[in-house]
Amino acid sequence: LNPELYRAREAVETGLTKIPAGIGERFERLGPQLKESIKAFWAPGLFFEELDLAYVGVVDGHDVAALRESIGKALKAKRPVVVHIKTVKGKGFAPAEEGGLEGMEKWHAAKPASIVDRKAAPKKEPAAAAEPAAPPQYTTVFGNALVAECRRDERVCGITAAMNSGTGLNILQRELPERYYDVGIAEQHAVLYAAGLALGGMKPVAAIYSTFLQRAYDQIVHDVCLQRLNVVFAMDRAGLVGDDGPTHHGAFDIAYMRCLPNIVLMAPRDEAMLVDMLHTAVLWDDGPIALRYPRGEAEGVPVPSRPREVEIGSGEVLREGERVALLGYGFGVSVARKAGAMLEEHDLSVTVADARFAKPLDAELIALLAAEHELLVTIEDGVLQGGFGSAVAEHLVDHDLAGDVRLLRVGLPDRYVTHGKPALLHKEVGLTPEAVVERVLSAVDSRVLLS
Repeated sequence: LNPELYRAREAVETGLTKIPAGIGERFERLGPQLKESIKAFWAPGLFFEELDLAYVGVVDGHDVAALRESIGKALKAKRPVVVHIKTVKGKGFAPAEEGGLEGMEKWHAAKPASIVDRKAAPKKEPAAAAEPAAPPQYTTVFGNALVAECRRDERVCGITAAMNSGTGLNILQRELPERYYDVGIAEQHAVLYAAGLALGGMKPVAAIYSTFLQRAYDQIVHDVCLQRLNVVFAMDRAGLVGDDGPTHHGAFDIAYMRCLPNIVLMAPRDEAMLVDMLHTAVLWDDGPIALRYPRGEAEGVPVPSRPREVEIGSGEVLREGERVALLGYGFGVSVARKAGAMLEEHDLSVTVADARFAKPLDAELIALLAAEHELLVTIEDGVLQGGFGSAVAEHLVDHDLAGDVRLLRVGLPDRYVTHGKPALLHKEVGLTPEAVVERVLSAVDSRVLLS
C-alpha cells in the first residue's frame, strides 16, 4: 500500500546483492537474520508484510490530511491492513506540551472545563490553622513507605507499568531513581521483570492497580507463584474507585489471587497498617505476598516512624462484644467499626475484628468468633464469589466450626458496578455502615439469631 516502502525494500534487496565478495561471504555466514534485520531497519513494516498484512505508516497522528489519506488507502485494500500512527500525548495543547512528562501526567484524564480554562485541576488550598489537615492519600503513604524500605534494604526496588504518579512511585523516582523501574504499559513484562529480579536476589515491589494486574495473571501464576519467588504485589485502587468505572474497579483481586498456592494476601485498615504491611512484605522471604489498598484519603491515623512487622496470618480484635461479630478485611474494617458503634445503640453487643489476612486466615480468631457469637458478618470491598467471605465460609465448613453460628457476607455483588462517586456506589451496593446495620437487625428480627 505504501509505494515508498516497496521502493525501499527493493533498494535494500539490490544493495545486498552488490556487496563485495569477501564481505558478502561474512554476511552469508551470519545467516538470513542479519539480512532481515537490515531490511527491517530501513523499511519499517516488513514484519507485517511477512505476515501477509498490508502496512501503512508511519503516519503523523496529528496531521489530519495524512490520517485521511492513510485510512483511505486502508479502506480500499482487499486484505487486512496495519495503519501505524504515531501521536504525542498532549500535542497541540501548550500547557501539556510545555510541562514535559510531568505536564502530561498532570493532564491525564483532564476535565473538559479545565481544557477550556487552560488550567489543570486546582490544588487544594492549605487548611486554615483552626482546621485539621486532611488525611494523606493512600498512594502517597505507600510511595513514602517504599522509599523508606529501599533505604533500609539495598535489595528493595520498585516497578511500575507506566503509572508512576498513579502508584506513588514518582516519589521513589525522585528520591532514589536508581531503584525505580518503569517498564511502560506492559503489566505482563512488569511481573516477569519482578520475577527475574527476585531470582537475582532483589526484593522487587510491583506497584500495579488491582484491575490492571489482571492482565498479568498468567505471569503471576507460572512465573511467580509456581516458582515461589519473593515478589511483592502492591495493588492500588482496590475496591470501588469511582468515576473511572468498571474497567478500573478493583473488585476481583481477592478472588483471583486467593486460589493461587504459595501466596500471602493482606489488606491494611488504615495508613499506619499499610506502612507496617509493606515492611512485613519486604521482610517476607517465603514466596510472593500481595497487599491491597483503596484509592483516596486514608483514615487519618498517625503513621509510625518505625514500622513493625505483622505476624503473617494473624488478625486483631478491635472491640469485644457478645452476640454479633463483625469481621472486616481492609476497607471493610472501617465499615465494621462504624456499624458496630451504631448497633450498640440498638442494645446489641458487638465484637469488631480486623482479619488483616485473606490468606492464610487467622484460624484461631475465626474459631473464637464462631464459638462465642450468634452471627458472624464478613465485610469486604471485593466480589463475594471466591472472596474473603467465601474463604471464611470454606474454613468454617472444612473445619466443622459452623455449629450454631450464622454467617452473613457483605461485599460487592455479582455484576459490574457502574461509574460514580465511591460514597454513592458503596450505598448502591450495600457496602455502608447503615446497610450492614439494617441487615444485622433484620437477621435479629427474623430470629435468624439464637435468642
